[in-house]
Amino acid sequence: MPVEIAREIRPAVQKYGGAFMTSPELAEVEREVGLGQRALYFRGRSAVLGDPSPSVVAELFGIFPRWVVDVVLPPATEVLGSDAAVSAYTEALYRWSKAHLRESALGELLPRLVAAADASGLALFAGWKQVSWPADPVARIGHGLMLLREYRGGVHFAALRAVGLTVPEAVVADPEGGRARLLRTAWSPEAADELIARARRRPDLEARRRRAESLTDERMGELLEVLSAAERDALVRSLADLGREE
Repeated sequence: MPVEIAREIRPAVQKYGGAFMTSPELAEVEREVGLGQRALYFRGRSAVLGDPSPSVVAELFGIFPRWVVDVVLPPATEVLGSDAAVSAYTEALYRWSKAHLRESALGELLPRLVAAADASGLALFAGWKQVSWPADPVARIGHGLMLLREYRGGVHFAALRAVGLTVPEAVVADPEGGRARLLRTAWSPEAADELIARARRRPDLEARRRRAESLTDERMGELLEVLSAAERDALVRSLADLGREE
C-alpha cells in the first residue's frame, strides 16, 4: 500500500533530504561567500521567497527559537541577495550530493514525484519547486531528495496544526526528538524545560502527534500513487541503498 511505503521511506527522505544542511560542504560554501557559521542554512533555504523577515522565517522553519533567527538572518541577508543565496545553498547541496550519492533510479523517480506534488499552501516547497534542476545526474538526485523533504515537511506542519500542535510541541512528543533535539536547535536549557513541562501537561500530546504522522503518511501515500507498483518498489530499494553506501 502506498501509505505503508510512505511510512517506510520517511526516515530516508528526512535524513538524505537534509543531510547537506549541516554538512562540511555547506560550511565550505558558507566560508567562500563570507557568511558566518550556519547562516547559509537560514538565508539560503528561505531565499527562494526573496527576503523574508526573521519573524516569517522563524515561523516557516518552525523548530528554531525566534532569537536565533533574529541574530543570524539579517547580517546574512545584507551579504547575499536572494538569487546569490539560492545559488550558494544549492551549490552546497550539489557538492554534498556528488560526495555521498551515486546515479540510481531516483534520478527518474524523484522529478516525477516533485512535479506531481501540489505546492498550494506550502510556501517553502512552492518556492523551491520553481528553482531549476541541475544538469548533473547525481546532483539531480540530491535536489530531488531536498525537494521531497520540503514537501513532506510542509505537509507535516499542516497536519500538526490540524491536530492542534505546534512544531516544538511535536518535537517534545517525538521519541526521536525531545529535549536533546531542542538543545541542538538553539533552545536554552531553561526554555526547553519550560516548553517540555507545558507540553506534557496535555494528556493527549502523544496521540495528537501520532495522528499528525498518520495524516502526513496518508498524503505522502497519495503522492506515491503517481508511480506504478514496480516504480514504488524501485523507489524503496533506491532509498534503502543510500544507507548501504555510507
